[in-house]
Amino acid sequence: MTPIPPLTLACIGCGARAQTYTQLARRHPRQFQIVAGADPVPDRVEKIRRISENPTFRGFPSADAILGAGKIADIMIVATQDNDHFEHCRGALQLGYDVLLEKPISTRAAQVLEIERLARAAGKRVMVCFVLRFAAFYRKVKEILDSGALGELVSIQASEGVNPWHQAHSFVRGHWSVVEKSSPMILSKCCHDVDIVHWLAGRRCVRISSFGSLECFRPERAPAGAPARCTEGCPAGETCPYNALRYAQDQRFPWLPMVYDRAQDASVEEITAWLRSSPWGRCVYHCDNDAVDRQVLAMEFEGGVTATFTMTAFATGRHIEICGTKGVLKGGESYRQHFGTHLILLPHAGEPVRYTVQAEDGGYELHGGGDPGLVNALYDEMTKPVSAPLAAGLDSTVHSHLMAFAAEEARLTGRVVTVEDLLRKVLP
Repeated sequence: MTPIPPLTLACIGCGARAQTYTQLARRHPRQFQIVAGADPVPDRVEKIRRISENPTFRGFPSADAILGAGKIADIMIVATQDNDHFEHCRGALQLGYDVLLEKPISTRAAQVLEIERLARAAGKRVMVCFVLRFAAFYRKVKEILDSGALGELVSIQASEGVNPWHQAHSFVRGHWSVVEKSSPMILSKCCHDVDIVHWLAGRRCVRISSFGSLECFRPERAPAGAPARCTEGCPAGETCPYNALRYAQDQRFPWLPMVYDRAQDASVEEITAWLRSSPWGRCVYHCDNDAVDRQVLAMEFEGGVTATFTMTAFATGRHIEICGTKGVLKGGESYRQHFGTHLILLPHAGEPVRYTVQAEDGGYELHGGGDPGLVNALYDEMTKPVSAPLAAGLDSTVHSHLMAFAAEEARLTGRVVTVEDLLRKVLP
């Protein structure tokens, strides 16, 4: 029997996410070969080249350059900034690539629908990097739900504590701090969570309301005498939890390598010098940010199932509580840390059942094993018949994106927004 050749992978964007996916893919040489990467930062391309261990690897200085080379791989990994996802995914689909697309699909609802149309017209697969669907914790939750142990699904309550430092790093100082330049918090960060609620509910959302705001990371909340940059000698620097000098100390890993290419090798002095001009050296109370630091959603699904989701910058970890006609399932980060179990099933009649799950090792640690789960599933997913639904394909992930867009409209307008109303507004 002739051996099946590995699927070839190329990357548009060679930053932290692409490095994670390619490192994981490299563990499976019979399934994947990394053949190309494009990024305007040459050092990032070189990192992918080293990961690939492929002497014929091709590096490109831009998305236009790699797309201009024609179809040079089976799968294009699109791991660029949110606002670039649409153009890069569209370009890859038009060349005949299957695509592994970092979330969100796009920052505009109409473009999300256009990617769905283009993929269908081209007969190509687009797998969205909703890695939580592949994390052991949520797969166990889904397994318990599907087993009928909870009876008929009634309601879901989910929450995400973004973590104060993560909020400051990504949504105050970082790439997703200004909504107009990136996307709203419910899409840039919490589309993972909206998607998980939709995935677990197993049905379409009908309507959503939402409330949220930016209250903490504002100029009027700054300590007295706080300068524009933490490197300028802040009087509150010794006690401020957001002191940027911590990038050279206890917060060096895993945060600094995501934004500073020399993080692994740089001295404290070099990092401090970088902070004097980098966005990540700014005082968190003196940035140009407008992303919310708290938000709550209330959702109604087909069949009367209800759900809530709460995002807060001021807690750490995800939690979930699911109520059914036969019992309640509770779990999350606090259960793991303080009770030694990930999930507890509390039947309305009978004894509690505790579940401990084992995450697949490796990958970006803040996604709880979902990254290796995603890459481990990628080969089987991308070799399915085109007509077969993917585990995180457009047939389901487009709807969860529309839920996020509806939630942001609800937050901004103070209205209950139906997904159908949103669709009518964005469809031509």
